[in-house]
Amino acid sequence: MLRLDNINKTFNAGTIDECRLFNDFSLHIEKGEFVSVIGSNGSGKTTMLNIICGSMPIDSGSIIFDGKDITKLSEYKRAKYMGRVFQSPGMGTCPNLTILENMSLADNKNKTFGLSKGVNKKRIDYYRSLVEECGIGLENRMNVPVGSLSGGQRQALALVVANMADIDFLVLDEHTAALDPKSSQLVMQLTDKFVKKSNITTLMVTHNLRFAVEYGSRLLMMHEGNCIVDIKGEEKKNCDVDDLLRKFNEISIEKGN
Repeated sequence: MLRLDNINKTFNAGTIDECRLFNDFSLHIEKGEFVSVIGSNGSGKTTMLNIICGSMPIDSGSIIFDGKDITKLSEYKRAKYMGRVFQSPGMGTCPNLTILENMSLADNKNKTFGLSKGVNKKRIDYYRSLVEECGIGLENRMNVPVGSLSGGQRQALALVVANMADIDFLVLDEHTAALDPKSSQLVMQLTDKFVKKSNITTLMVTHNLRFAVEYGSRLLMMHEGNCIVDIKGEEKKNCDVDDLLRKFNEISIEKGN
């Protein structure tokens, strides 16, 4: 499904602040995998997501998606088959538009816009059925501006919106980090539900070690631009938070912290 082959990425090249993050970094994600990615700040997690989504160029290497080389493909063109939910609840939806209007925009992704009405009334019941699956009453607030929703409600809607289009790959960029514990648990449960229902290939960066252990079919730990842990199957099922904390502590000691 997705291959990163020999990726090289240097920041501030030629300056005193030069930092080479990725040095011939490679990663292969199979179709249908739900991959959780953890790691300390600066380990390369978010940079990897930006490279995959096309919002950050690479110095060299190649990005292969579904057998096609997309290395030079622009971000908006990759968005035709990639969905992304960001850390901030303020991103991914339009705050001044209603839930209904946001869903209508998502429904028209990759379609030609004409002079017809922005909201297709024939689709309203369909939109309502989608948000009803969240179980938080959004179906009764279809005409409410999204900006008035709570962070958890907005992230739940962002998940629905991201999955409305016919995408093949879902990117979750610490999408529960800005939420309170109850809301983050709700959004994570919804995430798992949507991913399993659509069987969509998913890459999730998270700082929540419990979520990384409990959800997904594969777990990566990154450090200084490398994958130092890559587990799946029974090995992942047998992993626990203490194992990951132990690994983090080993890294910290090696770095003299």
